[in-house]
Amino acid sequence: MKILATDLDRTLLPNGSWPADAAAIPLFNELTRRDDLVVVYVTGRNLRLTEEAIAHFGVREPDVLCGDVGTSIRKYRDGKWHFDEGWSEHVRRASPRWNAAAIHALVADIAGIRLQEAEHLNPFKQSYYTDHGDRARILAEVDARVKGRFDEAIVYSFDSLDGKGLLDFLPASATKLTSLEYVAEEYGVPRGEVVFCGDSGNDIFPLTAGFRGVLVRNADDQLVAEVREAMAANPALKAYFAKGGYRGLSGYYTSGVLEGADFYGVL
Repeated sequence: MKILATDLDRTLLPNGSWPADAAAIPLFNELTRRDDLVVVYVTGRNLRLTEEAIAHFGVREPDVLCGDVGTSIRKYRDGKWHFDEGWSEHVRRASPRWNAAAIHALVADIAGIRLQEAEHLNPFKQSYYTDHGDRARILAEVDARVKGRFDEAIVYSFDSLDGKGLLDFLPASATKLTSLEYVAEEYGVPRGEVVFCGDSGNDIFPLTAGFRGVLVRNADDQLVAEVREAMAANPALKAYFAKGGYRGLSGYYTSGVLEGADFYGVL
């Protein structure tokens, strides 16, 4: 059993400003099915936006979708999505102090943040758009009001396409990292044999948690620096930095995912 997990936007999906290889997505679909990999998408997208990406870019359905920044898990079988209620029960037990409404009451009046649309929220995900240029002040105020009170994780990232900061409050037990840990345990695959691919700030935790990390060639400079720093502090960490050349591909987006998967021998 081999697990290949990947973020979607600007990791598997070629929706950034770098040039993409037209052959990469068909090759990804072909090789992951040929080698019978368990493919996991670990993404901030909800189910509707994930389905839109699958239709628009032509990527295959995953075996498992860790969506909504890891707060929901779905399996894809027989042409249908199956919601994993066991994951939700696990999160409720593991984060008993979680309270999305209470968090909103504490942060709603902070200047520079705006609640995201209802479709981007769920019982385990309270999300805001932020003024990225004023993020230091915003995050300091958020920490002062919220940090440590709700069994929460506070995740900040930047959407380079529209220039918005993204601020997510999640149960500490329901993140990209913990959802992938849950899936790996369910399939009986040791953490050190799971490949995870990412490109941006909210991928830092799974990339430095003992999985086999892959940073696509277009990964954020800050993320690359943080992963290298983590590797220097902990030589046992594994991360591969795509540079292009696998089957003549560039290493950007899907090509970098394939390059990293090949490096670790899962293809």
